[in-house]
Amino acid sequence: MTTEQGVESAPLTKLDFEALARFRFGIRRYLRFSEETVRSHGLTPQHYQLMLALKGFPGREWATMRELAERLQLRHHSVVELVNRAQKQGLVDRAAHPSDARAVRVQLTNEGQQILARLSAMHRDELRRLGPALNLPTWGAAANW
Repeated sequence: MTTEQGVESAPLTKLDFEALARFRFGIRRYLRFSEETVRSHGLTPQHYQLMLALKGFPGREWATMRELAERLQLRHHSVVELVNRAQKQGLVDRAAHPSDARAVRVQLTNEGQQILARLSAMHRDELRRLGPALNLPTWGAAANW
C-alpha cells in the first residue's frame, strides 16, 4: 500500500484498527468532557480555546488576531467575532501592538486568567484520568494491545 507521500506501508491489521478506534474514542471522551465542563461554567468551548491559546502562546501572554486565527484554525473574521464576544464577557482585552500599528494585541483579563486557571486544572485532571486512552497508537508488530 502506498501513502499520500508515496512511501510504502503495510496494510492495517485488525489490531491497528482497534488502536485507532480506541484513540479516537479517547479523544472524543476528552472533547465531550471539555465541552460540558466549559459550558457548565458559562462559557462556550470556543471561548475556552481562545483563552488557552492566549495563555499558551509561546514566549508571551498575548497574540494578534492573525496568530489566533492560525492557532484556532479559524478565519480571521471568525476570530474577530469570537474576541468581540469574549471581550464583552470580560475575558479578554485588546491593546495596541508594540511594533505594528495595523495589528492588535489580544490578552486575557484578570478575570479571564482566573477562569482559565480553574478550567485548565479540571482539564489536566481529566487527561490524567483518561491516561492510556489518549496514548498514540503503535502499529503492527510493535503494538502491545
